[in-house]
Amino acid sequence: MNEKHLEMIELELAILIRRATNLSSHKKLGTLDRSAYLLLRRIANKGAAGVKVLAEEFMLDISTISRQAGALEQKGYLYRIPDPLDGRSYKLDITELGTTVFKEHKQARLERISEKIEDWPEDEREAFGKLLKKFNESLIL
Repeated sequence: MNEKHLEMIELELAILIRRATNLSSHKKLGTLDRSAYLLLRRIANKGAAGVKVLAEEFMLDISTISRQAGALEQKGYLYRIPDPLDGRSYKLDITELGTTVFKEHKQARLERISEKIEDWPEDEREAFGKLLKKFNESLIL
């Protein structure tokens, strides 16, 4: 592998992470942090899920997902659906409030990203999205 290209990728990734964090913490986006956004997005798009399933999908500890979900429950964004066969287990689902907050946050994120790439040709936007997806998929253990 060309060392120059590798160094460019490493630097640009570091800059991307820093700037993307700043982008998503923009005041227009409210108080929904990245982990909360991703958890709400997953449940909104794929439906209710148990903590173990979510932990596996996000490649995180069950305790991390439980803590994040607990915070979202306290805010009224998620609620528990008890398992009728096992009283100890439950699934998490999104509330109306959670759906509203998620959709508002997503729209604000899309608007901010759109502002940054509005001058790009459509084929470059598509290529960038595909390459980001390919890179993210390569990070799965």
